[in-house]
Amino acid sequence: MRHFGHIASTVRRDLFHREPSEFSAASPLRTLAVALGATLYSPALRPRLAEDVVKQAANGVVSMVLCLEDSISDGEVAEAEDNLVRQFADLDASGGELPLLFVRVREPEQILDLTTRLGSSVRQLAGFVLPKFTEGRGTPFLEALVKAEAASEQRLLAMPVLESPELLHLESRAETLAGISRTINRYRDRVLALRLGVTDFCSVYGLRRTPDMTAYDVQIVAGVIADVVNVLSRADGTGFTVTGPVWEYFRRQERMFKPQLRRSPFLEGEAEELRTALIKHDLDGLLREIELDRANGLMGKTCIHPAHVIPVHALSVVSHEEYSDAMDILSPERCGGGVMRSAYTNKMNEVKPHRAWAERTLLRAEVFGVARREVGFVDLLNAGLSG
Repeated sequence: MRHFGHIASTVRRDLFHREPSEFSAASPLRTLAVALGATLYSPALRPRLAEDVVKQAANGVVSMVLCLEDSISDGEVAEAEDNLVRQFADLDASGGELPLLFVRVREPEQILDLTTRLGSSVRQLAGFVLPKFTEGRGTPFLEALVKAEAASEQRLLAMPVLESPELLHLESRAETLAGISRTINRYRDRVLALRLGVTDFCSVYGLRRTPDMTAYDVQIVAGVIADVVNVLSRADGTGFTVTGPVWEYFRRQERMFKPQLRRSPFLEGEAEELRTALIKHDLDGLLREIELDRANGLMGKTCIHPAHVIPVHALSVVSHEEYSDAMDILSPERCGGGVMRSAYTNKMNEVKPHRAWAERTLLRAEVFGVARREVGFVDLLNAGLSG
């Protein structure tokens, strides 16, 4: 699979200076963690789940979570598990290209039970999402995953969700983060990425952000995100990929503040209509939050609506300017350090301080591609939405 693989190859050639590379469930963890992109959640109870998965793959989705936890009621778990087993069998028989598929479970016991019940269709399973992850609660999940991997002879990856009150509360945050760090480091070869449960964070204090506000405008949430990145996502080789929080809105709400999308990038052709549509569906707030995610060290995003996927992917493409800067910083003749003016003559590139940024940028370029010099976000978004 590859990002923007759902659009025609001729269109991709016009858009990309360097096209997105192909990857698979067998790719290295470092590549897969970035390639997750917009991870679309779906309740495991959906009666036409297999059809939905195939449809979303055709629309550019490369990772999905089939949820047995918060998206269904307590009394529906057994029915949802049965449905999941049937739907995986249908997916396995379909023979088409599928996204990376993860199952969000409630309890550790479900992991081995489900992998056993899936039978041969377990080969379509990439791993499990582990809820309310702390050291005490997370260790049994990871132990169960190791056992299920051995029993099924299938590589299974874990995505812990950081959403517990202990992580939010200031007096317990440091020890909770330290415990999470100890746990995921013991299972480093199986932990793909860490996901943030910002909705759960807000619920601890009875909060809910509006479509006009990002997660970073809710200061108590922004503080947790900063601490998670500080402890668990360092760029010194010890860190893990942390994904961006869910954007909850997909229908127009009454606005208190002005739209957050400037007009200037949308002035040509039908782009103004696209801007209007984005604002109408409250996606201008999503776009701002995606940019703030990356500025704060997060990569990818949890999504609960298909309309959110292409904007996440379009903003994940590396611009020609970013690529130029990264290549200059990492060029062999600059290995000794130093400072240079960028090729775009608009900034300073300092080799040693900017090296980690450049390395992360080239990894993103590998899976999301590099836009041509004249291609901007609006072009990528239009192409992605048009298919």
